[in-house]
Amino acid sequence: MKITNFLIMKKLLLFTFISILPFLTACKKKSTFEYYLEKAEAGDPIAQDSISMFYYLGEHGVKKDYEKAFEWASKSAEQDDVYGQFRLGVAYNWGDGVERDFAEAVYWYQKAAEQGLADAQNNLATCYLNGEGVEQNFEEAVVWFKKAAEQGHEFAQYNLGFCYENGNGVEQDSAKAYIWYRKSAEQGCAPGQYMLGQCYGKGIGVPVNIQEAKKWYQKAADQKIEDAMAALSQLEESEESEPDKQAQ
Repeated sequence: MKITNFLIMKKLLLFTFISILPFLTACKKKSTFEYYLEKAEAGDPIAQDSISMFYYLGEHGVKKDYEKAFEWASKSAEQDDVYGQFRLGVAYNWGDGVERDFAEAVYWYQKAAEQGLADAQNNLATCYLNGEGVEQNFEEAVVWFKKAAEQGHEFAQYNLGFCYENGNGVEQDSAKAYIWYRKSAEQGCAPGQYMLGQCYGKGIGVPVNIQEAKKWYQKAADQKIEDAMAALSQLEESEESEPDKQAQ
């Protein structure tokens, strides 16, 4: 993965269950899918969201079916379920089970973001930053990145660092870029780790520290970030050539 001008949107990962105790009791007689389907058909929005995920992932005895995943996410979202709203935004964003429509993605991300869901706030901010489905607005992007980042969302923290480094929607501030990249990196976000390596390697918001740069490049390289692999290789080659220069 190359990450030049790379902004991260979250596509998946959230999953909700209704209640573990009745679920465990019911599972003695029914499969997981059957249990949630019964609840979903009775109108439970959380169960509808769960069924949507089963179809999206192809889990619990059902084949992947993006159209059915979209159908159940719609039922959940229309009942104001925040996770259903987020999934509907994702479906429209990527065209999963429905014709791709960035404006609809923004509409549903906005609903979920206003309910405080960090994933939706991050994705909504990215739409504003890129001008996808909404008029480009860097300042509005920063507003939503901050909301998600302050909840500990590692991708939003990386994206906010990107904004501060490049002066998108905020006054350019390398020190703040470093702070947010570090928060992201410490949570294991690979692009955040790479950019923290860049901060140490190039003195972005922090004094140059080659050993720290190598440390964070390595962490990102371990997660298959190509730019980090290249940066690490370049540093190692530079260190190997240094003794030869001194000998001359």
